[in-house]
Amino acid sequence: MTAVPSAPAGARLLPVTRRVEHADTDASGVVHFARYPAWEETALLANLERLGVGLGVLAREGFDLVVTESTTRYRAPARYPDELSLEPVVGHLGAARARIDTTIRRTADGTELATGQLVVALTDRATGAPCALLPVLHAVLEETRSDVHR
Repeated sequence: MTAVPSAPAGARLLPVTRRVEHADTDASGVVHFARYPAWEETALLANLERLGVGLGVLAREGFDLVVTESTTRYRAPARYPDELSLEPVVGHLGAARARIDTTIRRTADGTELATGQLVVALTDRATGAPCALLPVLHAVLEETRSDVHR
């Protein structure tokens, strides 16, 4: 395995900003429910890339990151063209899986629009078999865990 640096001390998963696009909405301009889990994944992947353990690094090591479970609670609708803040935290970290908890807020007024949980795991690219989280991925996620979730 290629040596990948761990996250710097005090690192966190950072919010990701995204604007609602017309294609995200139904005819009335309200975001379709299926878009929220995709945004939760976007927030996680952007952070993993920033922290040096993105999909490209995992693929070079022979692994795929897969979502094994997704749950979203809807609180208020997002609408075109709202700007959103996607705010992920590591909610649980095990040897083979991690749960990422994400809050989606409208940036203009801070309204909480949805909360979601993605459970992610690694699979072997060649066989599709599940595997333990790579030590470097586990270390980065451990370092970025919120004190609230430790």
